[in-house]
Amino acid sequence: MARTKSSQRWLKEHFDDEYVKRAQREGYRSRAVYKLDEIQRKDRMIKPGMAIVDLGAAPGGWSQYASGLVGRKGRVVAMDILPMDPLPGVVFVQGDFHEDAVLEQMLEVLAGQETDLVLSDIAPNISGVDAVDQPRAMYLAELAVDFADRVLRPQGDLLLKVFQGEGFDALLKDLRGRYQKVVMRKPRASRARSREVYALARGRKI
Repeated sequence: MARTKSSQRWLKEHFDDEYVKRAQREGYRSRAVYKLDEIQRKDRMIKPGMAIVDLGAAPGGWSQYASGLVGRKGRVVAMDILPMDPLPGVVFVQGDFHEDAVLEQMLEVLAGQETDLVLSDIAPNISGVDAVDQPRAMYLAELAVDFADRVLRPQGDLLLKVFQGEGFDALLKDLRGRYQKVVMRKPRASRARSREVYALARGRKI
């Protein structure tokens, strides 16, 4: 089947991408790791010994990176609706985290351990229709915020991918009600035309 011009353009852009090349060279599973790396270098939210949950983890770049920073005394639990190849030091739960059975499985894996940091790089399958994509993206972000409420310890942090557009301001207001400090980050590895930004919410309120 012939590729469309847009898919050919995407493939060329992807394989010419400096972060794709760097990820291949440095042994990371995805270019997205450099978004997390830039935020980490600025904000230092990942520390040795932490317990971290990574939502929307596949193919595993963020979990791979976080696991290296938390070390043997730390813990990374990854979740995605898609399969993910095993990673040393990472426990993977496959499923949709807003389904009760999957959430219960996740809580069983955590075994009562409170989480220090929730990472969410979740995004919907993009249709290209903004009126469809934006509500989907906001819905997933809201689910991640609610999930963080279930598992985060007091003063814990949440790093959340969000898309600028309808519902963005309301979500930001909600986060500021739940956390002591919320800052926005747009890493260099995030493609310029993308409306994605990352909300770093620090210090979960009781």
